Amino acid sequence: MIITNLCNASRVEALHPAFKTVFQYINSHDLLNEECGKITLDGDSIFINNVEVQGVKKEDQVLEMHRVYIDIHVVLEGVETIGWKSLEAVENITKEYSSEDDCSLSDDKPVSYTQLKAGDIAIVYPEDLHAPCIGDGKIRKLVAKIML
Repeated sequence: MIITNLCNASRVEALHPAFKTVFQYINSHDLLNEECGKITLDGDSIFINNVEVQGVKKEDQVLEMHRVYIDIHVVLEGVETIGWKSLEAVENITKEYSSEDDCSLSDDKPVSYTQLKAGDIAIVYPEDLHAPCIGDGKIRKLVAKIML
C-alpha cells in the first residue's frame, strides 16, 4: 500500500499507465460537489466510484482483497482510517474470492492503520488486504479502480 497526497500524485504516476489518467481527472473536476456515483474513464478498465459512507468502528470492519483491480482511495471530506495486512500473512478467509465483485474477505486483524484526511490517497494493490471506511461520521471519498 502506498500512502501519499494528491499534491504528490505525479511521483507515483509511473507505477501504472492509468494512474496519470485517474489523477488528471480527479484534479480537474470538483468531485466533492458532484453527485455520488460511478464515473467511467475507460470501460471496466478504469473507473471511479464517488461515494459517501458512514464510518465504522475498527473492530467491526473486515479486511478485503482484490485480484483484478488496484484501488486508489482518495478522501474528499472527513477522516478515514484504513487497516492493512499483507496477503502472505492472511490466516482466515471468511468469503472466498468472487470474480463477479473482485473481492474476498478476511476477519483477520490489520497489523497497521493509516489515517487519511482530505486530499490524502492510499493506493492498494492485490497483495494488500485493507479495511477501509474506519472512522466517525460521514466520509466522502473516491475509489478509483484500475485493472491490472
